[in-house]
Amino acid sequence: MAAALRGIGLLRARLGIPAAAAATSAALGRAPHRAPALRGGAAAARPSAGRSYGSQAKEEEELRVRYLDDEHKGADLKERAKMHSSEVSSFVSRARATINELANLPVPTIAAIDGTALGGGLELALACDIRVAASSAKMGLVETKLAIIPGAGGTQRLPRTIGVSLAKELIFSARVVDGEEAKSIGLISHVVEQNEAGDAAYKRALALAKEFLPQGPVAMRVAKLAINQGMEVDLVTGLAIEEACYAQTIPTKDRIEGLLAFKEKRPPRYKGE
Repeated sequence: MAAALRGIGLLRARLGIPAAAAATSAALGRAPHRAPALRGGAAAARPSAGRSYGSQAKEEEELRVRYLDDEHKGADLKERAKMHSSEVSSFVSRARATINELANLPVPTIAAIDGTALGGGLELALACDIRVAASSAKMGLVETKLAIIPGAGGTQRLPRTIGVSLAKELIFSARVVDGEEAKSIGLISHVVEQNEAGDAAYKRALALAKEFLPQGPVAMRVAKLAINQGMEVDLVTGLAIEEACYAQTIPTKDRIEGLLAFKEKRPPRYKGE
């Protein structure tokens, strides 16, 4: 799967494991790195500076992640309660930085939620470009139940995703929604019926990834950049960002290959150049 999904990041929340169970970035072209554990049941990637994101990266340079099981699964609230206030601040800052790095990956990322994504798990999913969930999945930012607020991007990314008023309602109430409701409010892009294996959302995410794979790597990178930056500014500035990003695709070998493949009526062979 890793070799087939070069340049696509997948984040998977598995059935029965609180919060997002794993962030699986498939063949992103980075050197191996041990995934740090995030309280809330997440395993995430922290790509370091200077790593290559090219589509021709060697297989041994793929990101390595693992599921958090047994004593490592779920939000460890007992440990959180024992933390000094300075420790809590430091931990949340590290979690926020890790999730921001995921959000800023220069490749499409897909969150597949087959189980439960609460608190930090949903914040991790919100950092992905696209979210897919099983109808039985459970999602929510429930921190206000603990007399705290979402601290790893939830108060910023949720209103940007579903709107300010509805985001306030969900955070104020600490409400948990299933896949059907999440789809109806725009929290996720696709909802699927769960299967016996408990990986229906994951399979749907793979299908989406396969739709993305044939496209030009450089174009995918700058398209994501143009959209992300453009959403934070006014339309006029956003159009200027689009123009600058478009200019990055003009001199590329991939663009020439794309036009040639179209002329010759064959699939393009992109090299990320």
